[in-house]
Amino acid sequence: MEREQEEMQFLGLFSIYKESYNIIISWRKIFSQITLTLILPLTFIFLIHIELSNILFTKILINTQEIIDTPQNTPQYQKLSDMISSEWAIFFLFKLVYFTFLLIFSFLSTSAVVYTIASIYTAREVTFNRVMTVVPKVWKKLMVTFLCTFLAFFVYNIMAIVVLIIWAISIGTQSGGVAILVILGTLYFLGTLYLTVIWQLASVVTVLEDSYGVKAMMKSNELIKGKMGLSILIFLKLNVSFFGIQYLFSKVVVQNMGLSLVNRTGYGILCFLLLSHLFLFGLVIQTVLYFVCKSYHHQSIDKSALSDHLEVYQGVYEPLKSKDVQLEHYDV
Repeated sequence: MEREQEEMQFLGLFSIYKESYNIIISWRKIFSQITLTLILPLTFIFLIHIELSNILFTKILINTQEIIDTPQNTPQYQKLSDMISSEWAIFFLFKLVYFTFLLIFSFLSTSAVVYTIASIYTAREVTFNRVMTVVPKVWKKLMVTFLCTFLAFFVYNIMAIVVLIIWAISIGTQSGGVAILVILGTLYFLGTLYLTVIWQLASVVTVLEDSYGVKAMMKSNELIKGKMGLSILIFLKLNVSFFGIQYLFSKVVVQNMGLSLVNRTGYGILCFLLLSHLFLFGLVIQTVLYFVCKSYHHQSIDKSALSDHLEVYQGVYEPLKSKDVQLEHYDV
């Protein structure tokens, strides 16, 4: 990165986009290798999951409708019942395998991109082979951070359900009830977005600092203070783009919409390329945002200390100490 850390705090939305784009272009060889090895498989897993889930679930719906029209206690009914049970088992097993591989490639991609940008930031030599020897050593800590975030989302959703039940019992659709429901829905959406931002930045903290799990989430929460609006706007735009590509793939490729096989294939390839670029761009952006937030809070990162610890990744994994990453507060 060409900018000094003191200047990073002044980057706005489009400046962060530009900085992220320049990093990818300037180091396109290694980012192309990371994309081919980790991000393209991640994209393929995500998209093929949509297609296969649709096929499996459609079969379940067809057989369920058929069993409704079949008299009970007949051989045909028993056969359909066994078939539906088997299809549900396959469906959930497929979902389990999908989430397992999705998480693995997500963690590896995050580790690779964050490590690469940290190496660029410290002006040290970075090669694809070096990156690939490092990323497997970080995924366990990323898993802990993910599980803590998952627990936070779970508790948050339980609380939201409780609030919804209280609303339904005490107010419901009475006068002003719908308006209150809209307000509650808006607050729930903002809270979900906030937790997502915390999780994304906590992933970077996990890779670059001696913090993971709840501690990484707390540090992430501290970092986005003062940059909350910018952080939410960035991840909102990324998520809107993500769901837009997913919707296009689901409607045009999966649900067919009367298109020819050639057109469906073309749209599938387009969605695949767009999503893979979005995954890479999003990971670079969240790492750049980390440096922006550190700069905003005047938390200086000693490049030599960071470089030394990145070198340690080549041997036994030793995460960055807080004193190394937050060595001092510089004056502006």
